Amino acid sequence: MNVWVEAARPPTLPAAIAPVVVGTAAASRLVLWRFAAALVVALGVQVAVNYANDYFDGVHGVDTPQRVGPRRAVASGLVAPARMRAATAVALGVAAVAGSALSAAVGWELLGVGLACFVAALAYSGGPRPYASSGLGELFVFVFFGLVATVGSAYVHDERVVAVAVAASVPVGLLATAILVANNLRDIPTDGAAGKATLAVRLGHHATRLLYIALVAGAFAVSAASLPVMTSSFWPLLVVAALPLSVRPLRAVASGATGGALVPAVAGTGALELAFAVLLAVGLVLA
Repeated sequence: MNVWVEAARPPTLPAAIAPVVVGTAAASRLVLWRFAAALVVALGVQVAVNYANDYFDGVHGVDTPQRVGPRRAVASGLVAPARMRAATAVALGVAAVAGSALSAAVGWELLGVGLACFVAALAYSGGPRPYASSGLGELFVFVFFGLVATVGSAYVHDERVVAVAVAASVPVGLLATAILVANNLRDIPTDGAAGKATLAVRLGHHATRLLYIALVAGAFAVSAASLPVMTSSFWPLLVVAALPLSVRPLRAVASGATGGALVPAVAGTGALELAFAVLLAVGLVLA
């Protein structure tokens, strides 16, 4: 696999795609170029987060030969730190161009949202107190790849906050958070040894596994409890069709799998979120 594609961590990209798809479906109208621009913004920020994490974990010695999972470009010597820094800036630049176009068409209030996203993306693993190392990474993912991205994607079409998008953002955010939890569960030994106090390191294996199960179950439960009521339709229950995709990652996490055995759980959770989002989007359009 191309080193830049690998460093972008494709299994995590559903966390960027899902909220845009669901938010767009929650809107009352569709403007195709705005959908495309919102998708570029979300993917640009997600790739920037992943590149920045590769850079900072590489230069700070968090990524070591003992780490399992996909190769890290900087730590493995495949990419020089300066090039990864530049790639992070390019990803944010692409997102900024698309975001500026949306701001010009919809409202300049989107610039404030975009700036917050950019700062959060860099502060995730960079700066004097990276919050990924303070147990706050999951909160960042839930807020920005759940609430902000979903509600924002509906906002760019309807130019107002859409209540259904707010409700739909919760299960989307829960599944995006589950991707990170599975990833950090796998990395507990190496993160702990490097002094990176992620939420998983702080909670330990058992509690982190319970958290993962609660996030996945919560996504389905929240959808079933809120969206049929808000839309006066049972179509949003189409998400139940994604349940089979949850079996393998749930089994891996619940069975006590560690290290490399958890790699498929990360990718499986990403696939689950993407399928969940597509089904939910179809349900919202039909409702």
